[in-house]
Amino acid sequence: MKWIGRRQSDNVEDRRGMSGGKVAIGGGVIGIIVIVINLLMGGDPNAVLNQLQQQTIQQSETAIDPAEDEMAQFVSVALADNEDVWKAIFNENGKVYEEPTLVLFRDATESGCGSASSSSGPFYCPADRKIYIDLAFMEELKTRFGAKGGDFALAYVLAHEVGHHVQNLFGTSGKVHEMKSRISEKEANKLSVALELQADFYAGVWAHHNQKMNNVLEEGDIEEALSAAGAVGDDAIQKKIQGRVVPDAFTHGTSKQRIEWFTKGYKSGKIKDGDTF
Repeated sequence: MKWIGRRQSDNVEDRRGMSGGKVAIGGGVIGIIVIVINLLMGGDPNAVLNQLQQQTIQQSETAIDPAEDEMAQFVSVALADNEDVWKAIFNENGKVYEEPTLVLFRDATESGCGSASSSSGPFYCPADRKIYIDLAFMEELKTRFGAKGGDFALAYVLAHEVGHHVQNLFGTSGKVHEMKSRISEKEANKLSVALELQADFYAGVWAHHNQKMNNVLEEGDIEEALSAAGAVGDDAIQKKIQGRVVPDAFTHGTSKQRIEWFTKGYKSGKIKDGDTF
C-alpha cells in the first residue's frame, strides 16, 4: 500500500517503551536510593523521577527495531485512512463517527478489558474504545500460521479491529453480548462467528472505499489481506495447534468464511450487505 509521506493518525498511543503499560523506572532499587538521598538533601524527588523516566524512555526507544518502527508508522497511516473512510460512511448515514485509539505495546499492557498480552493477539476493547496491537504478532502470523505477510496484512488486521469499533458504535456488539448471556455455549459461539465475519466484511468495505478515495492499493495487497484472513480461520488454527477441527468451538469462522466476507465487503463497499447474522 502506498503510504510514505501520507497523513498519520493522532490517535496512536505508543506504549512500546513501557513495561506493563507503565513507564519503567530506570535503575530499579538504585533509582529508589537516589530519590531517598535527594529527599534527605532537600531536593525535589519529582525532578529526579522525571529524569529517570526520560532516561528509561530514551533507552527503550533506542532498542526498537527500525523495521518495527516502520510498521508503527505504516499502521498509523492505515488508521488515518480508516478514520477518513468511516467518517464519510457515517456522515452518509446521518451519524457521527467517533474515532478509536490504537495502542501499540510490547509483550503485555493494561486495557479497559483487563490485562492484555502479545499471546492474545490484536483485539478491540469496547470499554475504553481502544485497539491493542503488539506488532510482533505480524511475524507470528507469517511464521506460525503461514500468512504471506506484507504491509497490507497489517492493514487488514487493523481494519478488522476497527470493524469491531464500528459494531460497538452501531450497537451490534452490545446486542450480541446480551443475547449470548441467554443461550447455550454452542449457540453463543455461532453469534461470535457472525460478529467476527461482519468485522471482516467491514475491513473489506474500508479497503473498497480507501482505494476509491486515495488510490493506494498496489499489486498483491488484496492477496496479502486474504492470506492473513485465511491464516486466522478457526479451522486453520485448530488444525495447526491441536491437530483436529472442532466446528462447535468455532468463534471466528473458517478460513473460507473469513476470506469470503472480506472479499464481499471489498467488492460491495456497502454496509447494508454485511448482515452475517
